[in-house]
This record gives sequence, C-alpha cells and structure tokens, in this order.
Amino acid sequence: MRQRFENQLRELNLKLLKMGAMVLEIVEEAVQSLIKQDLEMARRVYQMDDQIDELELELENECMRLLALQQPMARDLRVIGTIMKIITDLERMGDHAVNIAKVTIEIGNEALIKPLIDIPRMAKLSQEMVNKSLDAFMRSDIHLAEEVAYDDEAVDKIYEEIYKELIEMIIEDPSITRQATHLLFIGRYLERIADHATNIGERVIYMETGERVEIN
Repeated sequence: MRQRFENQLRELNLKLLKMGAMVLEIVEEAVQSLIKQDLEMARRVYQMDDQIDELELELENECMRLLALQQPMARDLRVIGTIMKIITDLERMGDHAVNIAKVTIEIGNEALIKPLIDIPRMAKLSQEMVNKSLDAFMRSDIHLAEEVAYDDEAVDKIYEEIYKELIEMIIEDPSITRQATHLLFIGRYLERIADHATNIGERVIYMETGERVEIN
C-alpha cells in the first residue's frame, strides 16, 4: 500500500510540473503578444488557460482520491495539502496571463506610449520565481524557497519604477491616460504572479517544517 501511495504521489508531482510548465508558457505568450502587439497570439492565451483549468481540476480530484483511499501520514498530508495549494496559485497565475492578454487586445494596434523595457524584465523575473518555487517543491529545498522572497523584492521595485514613470507621463500628457493605465494593470498582474510564486515558496517551507511563515 505504501509503495502504491508513493507511486501515485510521484505521478501527481509530474502532473504538477506539467501544469507549472503550462503556466510559464501562458505568461510568456501573454507578454509576447503585448510586445509584438499580436492580437491573435493574445486570443490563443484564452485557450491555453482553459487547458490549465482542466488540469487543475484533474489534479484536485486526484489529491482528493489519495486522501480518501489511502492513509497518509502527517507529512504526507502536508505534501498533498501543499500540492492543492500550489495548483490554486498556478491557476491564478494563468488568470493573470489572461488579464494581460485582455489588456493587449484593448490596446490593439495603437502606438505604444513608451518602449517596453521594464515589463519584459518583470515578466522574466516572475517566470524565474515560478520556476524556482516549483524546483524548491520538487527538491524539498527550504533555502531555495526562501530565495524566492528576494526575487519578489526585485519585482516589486521594478513595478514601483513603472508606476512612477507612467504617473509622471500622465501628468505631462493626460491624453495617454488610457494606455498608461492599461500598462499599469499589466505591471500589477505580473506583480501578482510573483506574489503567487512567493506563496508556493511559503507552502514548501510549511510542507517541510510544519510551520507557517511569511517569507516576504
């Protein structure tokens, strides 16, 4: 029975990694659709999110079956509970990617009011945080989970810079307010993706220690 449980848990971990890879891809597609102002690419993000939602439901059901049919020990319960929390965070990241795609469609083909430098930087850092937090889970690595918090501070700093710059631009030229607001929203969505990666880091620490901590 124990061997069967461990095999099922291993399969669950592999599906979790698959979901993580899908989330990284959807964030990349959403940001690239903005950079390229590719509206068709932005619309594809919606379909990708549907696939993420389906996988989340599948993973959730498998977690519930493990809890119902096996007899998990204390740490096993924390592992399964952590997986359920992680898939929720991943699903919400997918939702934020959809929000970015929606804003891209709203902006359409109108000329961008500024070169997109900071937003791609934020996206790259956020994606690295997601990757690192999932790696921490797979390795049961507390120190790696804690590192995610330092990355989150860098993302927050970039967002603050974007916010200040765009507000100053609006003051100088109120006619750009609509697009500037859209870009602010995109920065906020990327910041939230980073926050969800931080959540995963906190779940990993709880899984390993049984203690709830805030690492940001």
